[in-house]
Amino acid sequence: MRSLQGSKIIAVVLSCWLLSGCKEQVAKKASGPEDSSRVAHLPYYNEESFTPHWLTPDSPEEKSFHKIPDFQFINQLGDTISQKTFDNKIYIADFFFTSCPGICTKMTGNMAKVQEAFLNDPEVVLLSHSVTPSIDSVSVLKNYAKNHGVQDNKWHLVTGDRTAIYELGRNHYFVENDLGVPKDPNDFLHTENFLLVDKNKHIRGIYNGLNRASINQLITDIRTLLEES
Repeated sequence: MRSLQGSKIIAVVLSCWLLSGCKEQVAKKASGPEDSSRVAHLPYYNEESFTPHWLTPDSPEEKSFHKIPDFQFINQLGDTISQKTFDNKIYIADFFFTSCPGICTKMTGNMAKVQEAFLNDPEVVLLSHSVTPSIDSVSVLKNYAKNHGVQDNKWHLVTGDRTAIYELGRNHYFVENDLGVPKDPNDFLHTENFLLVDKNKHIRGIYNGLNRASINQLITDIRTLLEES
């Protein structure tokens, strides 16, 4: 009788232990997507369809892949900003204008969330290009930065030559992503997209700057790039 009771006790203890283990495994799986990216390495992009290319970091293919070319603009402090500013940095780029009555305010708010997530990480910086540079002077950008919590030298709001900004946005960041729609140089550039650029100037992701889930994924993917680099 005692033997039977002892067997029952052992069975109950074993069941509890197994159940606890299963719950722990489920909990780990449930928390995974919040702490890690969808893949070990993020894909690379080189044209407006944003077809992913799965390259090995530091491989010959990666080194010869599409990169953001050199540029030179002026930020809200009046400082010259170029590719050298972003040496050994991961950065997030977007295109906006300070007088935008629509989507730009929400985009700026979401970019501020990215800034907050990496505020103390010098390897991550932000770059917002004005698409109305003739209006968005250094003083206008400085006032906008003050009103929206932009941290100087962490988040650069830049102005400069309109043709250069539009060329960079459409033909190198592919930021509009309007497949098959020809663009005249005089056409206004307006997009909600954020671009993730790695330390080697490769595009590694495109995100909807108005969508909370997309911004969360951007933050997760930045962390993946930090681990990769």
